[in-house]
Amino acid sequence: MYLYFLGTGAGKPSLRRNVTSIALKLPDPSREVWLFDCGEGTQHQLLASPFGLHKITKIFVTHLHGDHIFGLPGLLGSRSFSTDEVGLEIYGPPGIEEFIDCALKASGTHIRYPLQIREIEPGEKLDFDPWVVKTTLLEHVLPSYGYRFEEPDKPGRLLVEKLQELGVSPGPIYRRLKQGETVVLDNGQVLNGQDFVGPPIRGRHVVILGDTRRCRSAVELSREANLLVHEATLGAELTENAYDYFHSSTVDAAQTAKEAGVQTLVLTHISSRYRPHEYGELLAQAQNIFPNTVIAEDHAAVEIPKSIGEGF
Repeated sequence: MYLYFLGTGAGKPSLRRNVTSIALKLPDPSREVWLFDCGEGTQHQLLASPFGLHKITKIFVTHLHGDHIFGLPGLLGSRSFSTDEVGLEIYGPPGIEEFIDCALKASGTHIRYPLQIREIEPGEKLDFDPWVVKTTLLEHVLPSYGYRFEEPDKPGRLLVEKLQELGVSPGPIYRRLKQGETVVLDNGQVLNGQDFVGPPIRGRHVVILGDTRRCRSAVELSREANLLVHEATLGAELTENAYDYFHSSTVDAAQTAKEAGVQTLVLTHISSRYRPHEYGELLAQAQNIFPNTVIAEDHAAVEIPKSIGEGF
């Protein structure tokens, strides 16, 4: 499971950074791709990515500013050339359905595949068995949402050493015990699988925030996440400006990550005022507060490692 950054710029595209869009590649067996935001040019960015349009099955919109949604009409239309069977679901704040309907109607765009658009309220929990997506309202000029993707917990590790002490050899019995079954050995001994499996292993939790200034709801949504994607429109020297314009600076993002106790912070939504030779300084500003920080680049993939302890 990994994130693929299709666009990491803020407000307007630059030669190095397109406007916002992030793809989440789900693990096997699903292998679906979920998109978070779809700024102008996203479908062009996808041409240089590992993903075809038919692989995208869900799109989550954080808010209705153009640099996050102006790529939607073109992507929806082009997807009809890739599939007429694989459906697409779009989730976002109130107004997203009107925007899409107007754009498709005015342009005469015909969608050949099943398309569902659902406007959601902040705080809603979306159940996509077995995954869950939680939402919250952030602080921005327009209603802006944060999304928390939660992978289901996995069964604990089989306590092989405990079975070996009882003289139980590896084989189909091990798998049955890990599944929690009760097994009767040839000698009549009864083994309860629950006695030979460790505690459940927490699934991976990923938080992707829309545009926001530093706020309490961002911290709460991000608690103990494996990975947090946070906007860092401006550098530390412009923290007050960022707040006044309902955005975040590098240090705002780092402080949120530190307070929330996340494992990794990824900075994105970088203003075009900054040149590539300045990215290192932006990163250092955040790392001085939260060391495990990286700065996203267009077409960069960020792996979300499996939890420690996963295995047989």
